[in-house]
Amino acid sequence: MKKALFAARFALVSACALMTAAPAFAGYLQCVPFARQVSGIDIRGNAHTWWDQAAGRYERGQAPREGAVLAFAATRKMPNGHVAMVSKVLSPREVLLTHANWSSRGGIERDVRAVDVSEAGDWSKVRVWFGPMHDLGLTAYPAHGFIYANGPLEAAPQLAAKAGAPGIATFAPIE
Repeated sequence: MKKALFAARFALVSACALMTAAPAFAGYLQCVPFARQVSGIDIRGNAHTWWDQAAGRYERGQAPREGAVLAFAATRKMPNGHVAMVSKVLSPREVLLTHANWSSRGGIERDVRAVDVSEAGDWSKVRVWFGPMHDLGLTAYPAHGFIYANGPLEAAPQLAAKAGAPGIATFAPIE
């Protein structure tokens, strides 16, 4: 009787432990939380929404900068878009990216090559290293551009020179 009661309790405790642990193991690393963590850009939601969410909050542009996030558009193959941090700029049309969930589900890749293949040189079409091929992937993915990790934009007060001590200029907001 004691063995049966012990076995029942053990099974119950084990089942409860598995139920609480399973959600942590059920998922896999996504590009968004990884990009947010490595870049410091505090945007939430699917990757394809980052470009629009960054408007007015972060500086955006078409030139790569170290630490910026390259925001990919949604496609049929990539309906949630993708975000990747620029770890190094090699040239105006070639960078190294650090990102998650690209070549393998939930995997992290550091310093992998990405090339601007757009006709205009504006990073609107990008080919990215694909691990299983050991080369750039064959697809040219559409991208919006770069979100710069220079901190959220703040309404910069307009400044005007104010008379101070001789040879010293001080500044105060224009009211």
